[in-house]
Amino acid sequence: MAGSVIHDTRRGLRHIFTASPAAPLRAARASFAEVSWDRSYRIRLVATDTLAIMVGVVAAYFLRWDKFISQPVREDVGVPYLVLSVLIGVAWAGSLAFSKTRDVRIVGSGPTEYQRVFDSSWRLFAVLAILAFLFRFPEGRGYLVVAFPLGLGGLLLGRYLWRQWLHRKRAAGSHRTAVLAIGHRDQAERLIRDLNERDSSGYRVVAVCIPSGQVRDGDSILGVPILGDLRSAGQVAARVEAGCVAVSGSDAVTAEVVRHLSWELEPVGVDLMLTTELVDVAGPRITITPAESVSLLHVDAPRFTGPKFVFKSISDWFGAAILTILLLPVLITVGLAVWLTSKGPVFYSQQRVGRNGETFSMLKFRSMRVDAELDLTALAQANEGSGLLFKIRDDPRVTPVGRFIRRYSLDELPQIFNVLRGDMSLVGPRPPLPREVSQYEKKVRRRLLVKPGLTGLWQVGGRSDLSWEESVRLDVYYVENWTMFGDFLILARTARAVVSGHGAY
Repeated sequence: MAGSVIHDTRRGLRHIFTASPAAPLRAARASFAEVSWDRSYRIRLVATDTLAIMVGVVAAYFLRWDKFISQPVREDVGVPYLVLSVLIGVAWAGSLAFSKTRDVRIVGSGPTEYQRVFDSSWRLFAVLAILAFLFRFPEGRGYLVVAFPLGLGGLLLGRYLWRQWLHRKRAAGSHRTAVLAIGHRDQAERLIRDLNERDSSGYRVVAVCIPSGQVRDGDSILGVPILGDLRSAGQVAARVEAGCVAVSGSDAVTAEVVRHLSWELEPVGVDLMLTTELVDVAGPRITITPAESVSLLHVDAPRFTGPKFVFKSISDWFGAAILTILLLPVLITVGLAVWLTSKGPVFYSQQRVGRNGETFSMLKFRSMRVDAELDLTALAQANEGSGLLFKIRDDPRVTPVGRFIRRYSLDELPQIFNVLRGDMSLVGPRPPLPREVSQYEKKVRRRLLVKPGLTGLWQVGGRSDLSWEESVRLDVYYVENWTMFGDFLILARTARAVVSGHGAY
């Protein structure tokens, strides 16, 4: 009932405000003729989430724990498996809904969606584990061992597949939320560039409102029409059918203006977003403290020591040990291919700079001729890398086998031994050369505050196709905002980047 009232109210306002639409208004609405997609997308997520939960719970039901323990289940404390299965399935579905894992503002981009799915799942099963221990019913163990990993894997896989589908839709121009930008021209321009040029953002600025005195008939910013000033922002939002309004802070956009705008948007169901000038600061470092008449935005300083770094080091070692065992056949095969097809050692050792500027010998499978370093000066004019990076797409020093293993990053597999030795991490910034570090600016040196990684944002973000500035930005962002779950996502994305071979040469 409430939804229909909002819909009718919004439709009525649109009728009032669009009685005599101007040419810029028609252009704005024509540029973003979007059918509401969020409801149908959430239904798809509910369907696949339910299927994943059912698979995990049903598997645990048939692989009953009491079949694998020597003591019989005590009937006086036992919980019927069918009842327990239903309760866990319902609780799991409820936990996903309660944690807002299908919020349209987080689906389709960034790690928050995956993080919420993971958090809501492990917290539920942590409670189940405590209850199983306190009340001593062994039935719960099977669900911890079978349902949790199987169901969680299905949930994350389903979200990943739907995200790929959503990205394709957004790249084609649909399934994006219309945005009205409010602020000075330069602020609106930055927002338009950031949102409209990135399909994964899920947003598209369709109109702009700027302070009074700056509005001129037929004016636009990067092709987006300016349809009014700050006082008419609420009306413009209804006229262009915006899904949200993004407000950039300025001297003209006062607290009173924002408050009145929120009152205007409330009855028509349009979201209000406040943009900040904070760059490359992730959500976990931001805390909002409400005060008497203002909200205080706290930004935690990045930390590079403590328990989570100890846990990261332990996880790196165990992860590298497991990878060494799993990839042993690949390591042997690649090593034999290098040894049999070109003269020289199988491994190539190169000095790289690690954490706090300490150098170490990084191992790789040799992909070039033995005398490749001697030709470096002669090839300087052919350098295609940006900034301090030296890259040549068709490097004549690379052997035929080296070209193949480079494309699929197989030459970097021996760096697993560097991880075992403690010089590197599984995920981290790109390991730089000493000559690169000698030319680092202060900002770039922040890459050296953590161990370099076998993979990282630079690997999944474009590899050799990245510019020097973008490579630095990604590395510094990782250093200051990394999380263990973020590392897991980077490792998963690395597998896809390696298989595709995109950006490697």
